[in-house]
Amino acid sequence: MPAETHVEQAPVDRAYVLALVRDRLSDILEIEPGSINEGDSFADDLDADSLALIELVEALEEDLGERQVGFRIEDEDLEDLKTIRDAVDYVVAKLG
Repeated sequence: MPAETHVEQAPVDRAYVLALVRDRLSDILEIEPGSINEGDSFADDLDADSLALIELVEALEEDLGERQVGFRIEDEDLEDLKTIRDAVDYVVAKLG
């Protein structure tokens, strides 16, 4: 009998994406996930530099690529992602 080639996963909703962004960003910035708010600016509120954002993008692409083959955050879209909310909305729209 052939083995399963994929595992059925629950759909990705906004709350899941927000939790994922908080979790990955907290690891990168070495801060508590609970201190990251949806309205926070990456640069102004979290002191996240461009390297931290690249690490976040790579982590999200890795995590979400398992759910949606080929999931990618385009480099030219990065400059529009100023806040946690921007990033979550972007990811949810891409997965839509």
